[in-house]
Amino acid sequence: MHQFEIREEFYLDGKKIKIISGGMHYFRVVPEYWRDRLEKLKKLGCNTVETYIPWNLHEKEKGQFRFNGILDIVRYVRIAQELGLLVILRPSPYICAEWEFGGLPYWLLKEEGMKLRCMYPPYLKHVKEYYEKLFEIIAPLQITRGGPVVLMQVENEYGYYGDDTAYMEYMKQLMLDNGCEVPLVTSDGPWGDAFECGKINGVLQTGNFGSKGKEQFALMRQKIGNRPLMCMEFWVGWFDNWGVECHQTGDLVEHTKDLDEILSEGHVNIYMFEGGTNFGFTSGSNYYDKLTPDVTSYDYDALLTEDGRITPKYEAFQKVISKYTQIPDVKLTTEIKRKAYGTLKVVRKTGLFENLDNLAHPVENVVPQSMEVLDQGYGYILYESALKHEGKIEKIRLWGANDRANIFVDEKPVLTLYDRELLSEHEFENPLEKGKKLDILVENMGRVNFGPALEHQRKGIGGGVQINGHQHYYWNQYCLPMEDLSGVNFDLSFQEGTPGFYEFIFETEETADTFLDFSGWGKGCILVNGFHIGRFWEIGPQRRLYIPAPLLKKGENTILIFETEGKHAETITLWEEPDLG
Repeated sequence: MHQFEIREEFYLDGKKIKIISGGMHYFRVVPEYWRDRLEKLKKLGCNTVETYIPWNLHEKEKGQFRFNGILDIVRYVRIAQELGLLVILRPSPYICAEWEFGGLPYWLLKEEGMKLRCMYPPYLKHVKEYYEKLFEIIAPLQITRGGPVVLMQVENEYGYYGDDTAYMEYMKQLMLDNGCEVPLVTSDGPWGDAFECGKINGVLQTGNFGSKGKEQFALMRQKIGNRPLMCMEFWVGWFDNWGVECHQTGDLVEHTKDLDEILSEGHVNIYMFEGGTNFGFTSGSNYYDKLTPDVTSYDYDALLTEDGRITPKYEAFQKVISKYTQIPDVKLTTEIKRKAYGTLKVVRKTGLFENLDNLAHPVENVVPQSMEVLDQGYGYILYESALKHEGKIEKIRLWGANDRANIFVDEKPVLTLYDRELLSEHEFENPLEKGKKLDILVENMGRVNFGPALEHQRKGIGGGVQINGHQHYYWNQYCLPMEDLSGVNFDLSFQEGTPGFYEFIFETEETADTFLDFSGWGKGCILVNGFHIGRFWEIGPQRRLYIPAPLLKKGENTILIFETEGKHAETITLWEEPDLG
């Protein structure tokens, strides 16, 4: 067995070691490509890989744990070990990571009064039950037990969130009680109150920053004394949100200079080595002055592209790293191809309204209820109600609604409300004929992953619906997580201008990475052979969604698009190059 220690420096089995790490999240990369990415990490000159652990995937529903497939963290860590890499684990409960709800499971918000990331007993109870299961899986991976894990992190950037030192001490002790034997660290920005608020007695403080390495380390040295200096998140790029003007990129010259500065004085974890993809509905949001939900790609302008291609940034960083360690000769063992499969035509289409009863059992209630109350985490929810007593519809208001609502009268679109538009009453310039029924399709655009807004992330409609100033009661509620769409009946009718499903089929004898161009389509999500590859939205900047080759199969492949705006083309195109905007 081996030993990893923190003294004035890091020591592995009594010898000083410089940690040169790259961040890569196993849950953002298909398992078939883990080895390829880790080989490229080693070829860069890194000796360590870092990953978060997302609670909301491993315990998606309360008490139901999953550690297989893309969530097989043991397999991921063992591949790293086979390649001679060390591992840093950051095991929740909160990870930020531009990830849905910062990695917290949605079902926490089912409980009224839930308080997160503090000494609130109901929250701590859930964390404790999760950790008891999680550490059964990850404790054997520690270097003290023959594995490659040398460090674990307590919480994540807590200094930005709160100052409950008792909570941080509790989290530390909970990890120790469940078998953590390797040294512990925290990570925070080394400026303002963050470093002070996030610290724990006996735990090494590391810093998160993207520039001015020498200055940041100087600040940290004043606070941590004669301890190792480590940048746990060296931000070499940034993430994109829907509607931003273009794909966000970093300054290669400056980042290269900063990496050299960091390695000259300490240790580094490059965030991100590879970003990967926010498959399904896993992308998070930020909320400052307005809601800014993140795109499906988590390319991050990282050293490897979203689909694992080596970039000029990789090559420049490799030259810097070569000053501090010998670059190993690593043979890449996974053959990865890109392919343009061409333009596909819609084979079949059908409407959402026509298929509601095939997709969900309606839940009746006097007032509309949030997704969380109805045991739904992600996707869409449709509220439907008869219009009986109203005259013409002059005004409408949704109370406690998040994030985006498409409103229909007699299945005809009349209004779309987004973010702050949901907070106030909307008055129609020309009153609407009331019709027979009202439908409201509400989308969860991704729960906020950073800051105090975490506790205010219930989705759907949690208050009520006002029409012409009065509360409107009695609703059928259809939960539409869009996980299993096998019930969609394409023999049913389709109405132009309304939400619908579109099916494409293509055959191939060669599977390769490809990129789905959704030009001409409005907004929605896409499944490939039943695997949810993510959201799309015409406002960009992302214009194509990544389809890894392992999601395809030789023979017939099916692509299913759900579109909410009634805006669609008759084709899609599969290109061999991405377009992040």
